[in-house]
Amino acid sequence: MDKSYAAWAARWRVPLGFALGVAFLVWSRPGMLLLVAGGLVALVGLLVRGAAAGYLEKGRTLATAGPYRFTRNPLYLGSFIIGAGLAVAGGSWPLAGAFLALYIAVYAPVMQREQATLGSQFGERFERYASSVPLFFPSLSKRGTGLAVHEGFRWERYRKNREYEAALGYALVMLFLAVKMLLS
Repeated sequence: MDKSYAAWAARWRVPLGFALGVAFLVWSRPGMLLLVAGGLVALVGLLVRGAAAGYLEKGRTLATAGPYRFTRNPLYLGSFIIGAGLAVAGGSWPLAGAFLALYIAVYAPVMQREQATLGSQFGERFERYASSVPLFFPSLSKRGTGLAVHEGFRWERYRKNREYEAALGYALVMLFLAVKMLLS
């Protein structure tokens, strides 16, 4: 993967996500069934992100417990599930396609870049972890047993990682979509 592209993707992932979010709010066409189904899918993603945030000490330790036992990137997986759920809730298939394309184009290189950083920071411990836990799609059969520091979820980590912002964003988008649906 080209390092300059990965750096570009890391820098622009949030602004591009906000731009797609604005387009989503403008062109979404929610219906009751899609709103409920998509909202529930997005809620699962929110729970995945929240669980991951409660185990993560960014830059200090290698997270290998909780959802990190099944995927090395539960935060990005949770974001993907949230985005997919909101795409369904919004009822615009072109926007859903744009989300998928943007996600792949931006987050694939970002994950690769972060893997390199973790590899240099945590060395052999990370290499063992990476060999036993998949990069993105979780595996229940191949998981990082024996690697985890058995420290549980902590709300102070959740708050420190500001994961409540994702929960607030989810609530606001769902409220917006519900109002948009009712006014249509």
